[in-house]
Amino acid sequence: MVHMKKINNPWLGNPEYNCLGCCPTNPIGAHMRFYEEGDDVVSVWQPTQNHQSWIDTLHGGMQATLLDEACGWVIFHKLQTAGVTAKMEIRYKKPVSTRQTHIVIRARLVEMRRNVAIVQGEIWSADNQLLVECTCTYFTFPQEKAIAEMGYQPSVVDEKEVTIEDLIH
Repeated sequence: MVHMKKINNPWLGNPEYNCLGCCPTNPIGAHMRFYEEGDDVVSVWQPTQNHQSWIDTLHGGMQATLLDEACGWVIFHKLQTAGVTAKMEIRYKKPVSTRQTHIVIRARLVEMRRNVAIVQGEIWSADNQLLVECTCTYFTFPQEKAIAEMGYQPSVVDEKEVTIEDLIH
């Protein structure tokens, strides 16, 4: 059983914060929460029929949104700054069923070149099958600029450890 620590959302309480991926009060948002597991940023998410394209299949654009958000949190949390997506390459390997109890989205930094970060992301099924993978390229900002101009606040983790099983029950 793998233990993770919750990454506290640094934007909570900001009246202008309404991210489609991670804002818990966005009425049409994904309400993603993130956890740190070693080098990975992880989110456990439950697809619904409201996110489908074909019957019982998670829309590819929604899959891209989940992956981009998780990869972005690698920039926020692991690099402690902000950045923007410059490029995203996705490989849809298997359909993502909207009928499963949850999916697991994982992302990690694989390369850093000056201010360009390369992040790998994946979506895993509830029964641990790799369904989707992506590589995202981000332009990152100096932390001072991210704080002064973009409202970035450094993220921290809770000390309490949780497991994926804790999050789906």
